[in-house]
Amino acid sequence: MSGEVAAEILTTHVLELARDGRRLDGRGLDEYRAVTLEPGYVASADGSALVHIGDTTVLCGVKLEPGKPFPDTPNAGVLTTNAELVPLSSPSFEPGPPHPRAIEVSRVVDRALRAAETIDLKELCISPAEKCWTCFVDIHVLDHAGNIIDAAALAASTALAHTTMPRVRFELAETDIPLAVKHVAIETTFCRLGDALVVDPTVDEEMACQGRLTIATDEAANVVAMQKGLVGAFAPQEVKELAERAFRHGDRLRAEIRGGAR
Repeated sequence: MSGEVAAEILTTHVLELARDGRRLDGRGLDEYRAVTLEPGYVASADGSALVHIGDTTVLCGVKLEPGKPFPDTPNAGVLTTNAELVPLSSPSFEPGPPHPRAIEVSRVVDRALRAAETIDLKELCISPAEKCWTCFVDIHVLDHAGNIIDAAALAASTALAHTTMPRVRFELAETDIPLAVKHVAIETTFCRLGDALVVDPTVDEEMACQGRLTIATDEAANVVAMQKGLVGAFAPQEVKELAERAFRHGDRLRAEIRGGAR
């Protein structure tokens, strides 16, 4: 049997299960896979976290270094988010220029962090127009088993919540202090499988997906960002329903980040 035929049979099976309110791994339509957070995973980073959502594994490292503010924001620091899809994490990822999916992941996570004002960039200003902290958020997808956007965002938020500003290393003060995190952004991704809208899709479900919607929320019950993917459409009432579901998942995941806070 060819790979294309096998994929088509699997897609049909996934859609039939979703029509009956079931999924390949036995989860409910609104149920995440097991989530584990390991903050402080990389000792040499200023902040880090290893996150597992099911078999999807993402590592995020945060590094802070003095730099120069942008001319249009002389009183603010700089936030840079980058995502890398490690070739060993999936047969579909190859060495070379950034994969389009990596660009999407970095942009979607960066947008959520900025829109939620996770960190106050003005507090990263050292000397207006002359010196500021540059915060590098580097995301590495180590094992892709579906839903890498949520895993990447969760890893970034967890790493930032456990980041220390290295003031001593750069001789800017006599003590280091925690990075002030104002808000915690959580991204929740939903996949359309026929009429069913499932959360936290696996790779097989992503192959059958007929529309993807990622909703970023904060702890104040605000929708801070959205990202629509693939060709399917969502009705206004469906978007409202998914936002309510995203709030519930966001509150639960934020509690897990706080539970491991310093």
